[in-house]
Amino acid sequence: MKSLLKNAREQKGLKTRELAQLADIDQALISKFESGSRKPTKDQIIKLSQLLEIDYETLMIAWLKEKILYEIGNDDLALKALKVAEDEIKYNKTVSNFKLSTSLEKILKEIDALKEKLNSYRQYDSFKIKQALELEYTFESNRIEGNTMTLRETDMVINEGLTISGKSMREHLEAINHQEAISFIKDLANKNNSLNERDLLSIHNLILRGIIPEDAGRYRKVQAIIQGSSHIPPQPLMVPQEMEGYFSWYEINKNRLHPIILAAEMHERLAIIHPFIDGNGKTSRLIMNLILMQKGYPIANIKGDYETRMQYYQSLEIAQTKKDKEDFFLFIAQKEKESLERYISILTQ
Repeated sequence: MKSLLKNAREQKGLKTRELAQLADIDQALISKFESGSRKPTKDQIIKLSQLLEIDYETLMIAWLKEKILYEIGNDDLALKALKVAEDEIKYNKTVSNFKLSTSLEKILKEIDALKEKLNSYRQYDSFKIKQALELEYTFESNRIEGNTMTLRETDMVINEGLTISGKSMREHLEAINHQEAISFIKDLANKNNSLNERDLLSIHNLILRGIIPEDAGRYRKVQAIIQGSSHIPPQPLMVPQEMEGYFSWYEINKNRLHPIILAAEMHERLAIIHPFIDGNGKTSRLIMNLILMQKGYPIANIKGDYETRMQYYQSLEIAQTKKDKEDFFLFIAQKEKESLERYISILTQ
């Protein structure tokens, strides 16, 4: 950078004193910038770029490079740290230019109005209503993943402790585990702690407990290419780094986005990372609903019928392969709107 500044000044035929006057920067500082003993501020970079007619991007990159080198020097882990930083910057940048479409703005306003209406009826809420809606959520979330139990059978397994003839042990455990996972995220929502890795792994542990115990609550061990299903594209797996970026993104954006968009984003991002051997879909939906519950919204229940399931998978696939999340956001928003309308109708009957 020092050479860029000095060469540009000399090409313009300016002395350090003259440049200092034009830029309103002390002459001694100009000399130190050119010798490399001092670094200009970002505002000074902008001024010098304009006065010396140096391409701003070129000068800014040189400035940032020197700041980075000054901080990390020749540390043995510098290159690895730079790679992690690069991935995180790319990950965090995706929200910076996000704009709500007219359709999204409209449905989010409708959702906010419904939530306000629901709050006015909270005195009529009851444990039985919540229990029935949570049972439906367990039934539908498991049905999306291929569980063949009916709603009544799911109820019998969870609330009556019965065994259903013709249903596998896995299907029984999926019902019990998912209901316990709902209880867990309800406790987390009440505590209102920031989403963290420990709680996410605990949710996954509950989902796979007794089904694949050696992988419950653990990331994939093998770094490989996942050849996904129709809604999960092939992708490189670098779980620890990806998950570090996942939680960093959440911390940066948790108070910037509408809760529906935040919840949908955290679902989609976890689904594309696909960090677990099994249980990624259920865990993604539970994380989404944890965020919604923390913000006072009811569970967004995605039904497991063929039409809804295909719409869900297709919108998720578009978000992941075409980098267009509009359909997925609208889908999740519509499911939340339906959940709010249903909840209000039950309370006002």
